[in-house]
Amino acid sequence: MRTESGHDLRHHGDAEVRDDGGSLVDLAVNVRADTPPVWLREHIAASLGGLAAYPDGRAARAAVAGRHGLPVERVLLTAGAAEAFVLLARALKMRRPVVVHPQFTEPEAALRDAGHDVGRVLLREEDGFRLDPAAVPEDADFVVIGNPTNPTSVLHPADAIASLARPGRVLVVDEAFMDAVPGESEALAGRVDVPGLVVLRSLTKTWGLAGLRIGYVLAAPETIEDLERAQPLWPVSTPALAAAEACVGPRAVAEAAHAAHRIAADRAHLLAGLARFTPAGLRVAGPAQGPFVLLRLPEASAVRRRLRDLGYAVRRGDTFPGLDEEWLRLAVRDRRTTNKFLAALERALRH
Repeated sequence: MRTESGHDLRHHGDAEVRDDGGSLVDLAVNVRADTPPVWLREHIAASLGGLAAYPDGRAARAAVAGRHGLPVERVLLTAGAAEAFVLLARALKMRRPVVVHPQFTEPEAALRDAGHDVGRVLLREEDGFRLDPAAVPEDADFVVIGNPTNPTSVLHPADAIASLARPGRVLVVDEAFMDAVPGESEALAGRVDVPGLVVLRSLTKTWGLAGLRIGYVLAAPETIEDLERAQPLWPVSTPALAAAEACVGPRAVAEAAHAAHRIAADRAHLLAGLARFTPAGLRVAGPAQGPFVLLRLPEASAVRRRLRDLGYAVRRGDTFPGLDEEWLRLAVRDRRTTNKFLAALERALRH
């Protein structure tokens, strides 16, 4: 889907590793490597004996509610966060929706598909892609922002985002990567004091469940009711419900917290390695606080193609509004993978 600005809003990282990219080392997709863990695969497999029955989401919904200290009436399970964007665009009434960019493009794509005229607030590189609440139009009645934001890896202060709340405004915060942030600092999930707040969470990134499709919405009960009416019957499969219940349990929350600290250390290693390419014009947006980094590089499109020839897939940045062909996004991987990638990047830059 190309908009009037020329951005392909439906291009995502998985396009880099499909077809002839299947053999590449994947730094394009933000799913945590080596997932799902064995215990989670076994738990999901055990649910297959119940496939003859229609899915019953009550236990999973209660588990998610308990994870965030909320009543079940504030929780809606969805087939990944992507379904939630479609439901919001189709079920809620709005006059002036605004998306804060650069960020995940699916919210804008869903809004446009639903017939809405979408406004954009473009955060600036010179400001570190940090949110300026004053840049959001006062008359916007539907605002979408990611935190931490994909692809910039910027973690906005929770208070700055909460300051966007207004009477009559729906404030959608995509927290798909928040559980990759140590301590989930700046999270709004679980807050009930912010009017119009809708928080989206995904379980596909940290747990490697992109093929299963599971996420959830946290919002006021009346908003949840509106979204639920727009869903088809039994929207989340039995295996996905089993995964949801498991991934918000104490064991999984502790494992995700440990993984977040490991990701932070691996990200620091990646950033230290990228710093040696500063003389070549490479600049990293930041400070990066998600499981990916955004970098600017002269002739980035050519470098990306050379990296493919060397066996590595990275995410192009020019499909994100507010970015152009000089931007690339890299997923954070383990140090061994990163070291090999940095060697390949050095070769690609020498070409």
